[in-house]
Amino acid sequence: MSSDKKKIRAIFMMEVLGKPPEHLKKTLENISEKLNQEKEVEVKEKEIHDAKELEKKKGFYTCFSEIEFETDSIVRVVGLMFKYMPAHIEIISPEKISLNNNDFTMLFNELARRLHAYDEVTRVAQAQRNKLAKKLKEVMGSEESENSNKKEKKSDKKSSKKKEENSKKSK
Repeated sequence: MSSDKKKIRAIFMMEVLGKPPEHLKKTLENISEKLNQEKEVEVKEKEIHDAKELEKKKGFYTCFSEIEFETDSIVRVVGLMFKYMPAHIEIISPEKISLNNNDFTMLFNELARRLHAYDEVTRVAQAQRNKLAKKLKEVMGSEESENSNKKEKKSDKKSSKKKEENSKKSK
């Protein structure tokens, strides 16, 4: 992997949004525990900040944590990044990291694999959305035609009444 065998030391800043605030802290604690259980990863420090209520969305809270950890390779850090999706990543040490072509190949293939997976999820979601939109149009169309039929019937009844009234008046 890396040409020098120094461990990679990094910080993941994780952020969660939701409610209740105590649930957010527990979620971040669980993430920290799961990260520490990862193969070739050792959490060195963690700080979980208090949840704060959002100004623009009362009743919702945001909470973040800083998890400092060590692992053997930058490839592992990238894998963890995809798995845990931190809001921010900082590589603390080493200052210089050298990768061979196999490491780059692994990184790029992992990136391509993830992008294809996300693309597939997006396509499925779009197809489902389009299917639902079509069904909704069909349902709304049948309701609209029912409503227009009701309106026509009311209109027909009104014109029939007017005709009857007019014929009575003319007699």
